[in-house]
Amino acid sequence: MPTPPLTVRALLLDMDGTLVNSDAVVARVWRGWAVEKGLDPDEVLRVAHGRQGHLTMATLLPDRPMEQNHAENRGLLAEETADTEGVVPVPGAGAFLAALEDLPHALVTSATPELAAARMAAAGLRMPAIRVTAADVSASKPDPEGFLKGAAELGHPPEECVVFEDSGAGIAAGLAAGMPVVGVGPRAAEHGPTVRVPDLEQVRAARLPDGRVRLTFDG
Repeated sequence: MPTPPLTVRALLLDMDGTLVNSDAVVARVWRGWAVEKGLDPDEVLRVAHGRQGHLTMATLLPDRPMEQNHAENRGLLAEETADTEGVVPVPGAGAFLAALEDLPHALVTSATPELAAARMAAAGLRMPAIRVTAADVSASKPDPEGFLKGAAELGHPPEECVVFEDSGAGIAAGLAAGMPVVGVGPRAAEHGPTVRVPDLEQVRAARLPDGRVRLTFDG
């Protein structure tokens, strides 16, 4: 069955796993941390995708003081920001961002501003003018705060925005914000997005005469 189109006013785009494939870096950094802590690296990676690092630590080591999590996360963030080996665009990301250049859209990421800039540059992708990063929110995904803030900055009600996400935490955040969610890539399937696509090569965006954006999906 063909996927029905979505018609929205604005788009809210996650970064890691959605626009940028940073899995190689994430795996190197977080597997190293897992081994150091005596944890299962695969379980750590399952939790880490789409979350701020200190929240991943709090989930996996619930008895540790948050001050220790924040301190360790600063070290991991420095590693991740400096390590861009293997960071590449998700297929179709460049063309998709080009199609959105004159349409209302924002980046909404759990990354810090520095990490977001490093990874978008490493992947050769245009940074959206409006962005909500870890520095702009008090609660990370799966809390909907980031997506709600992105919608407000674009000047559209949440129900007229669409989220593009790959992780369970991000998809949960988008749905909690009252927005349809396009799940991108293999991780998205098990988390109940509104629409699922293998990558961004399957997505087309076009402005309608009334200013809304029509999204169509190949396949």
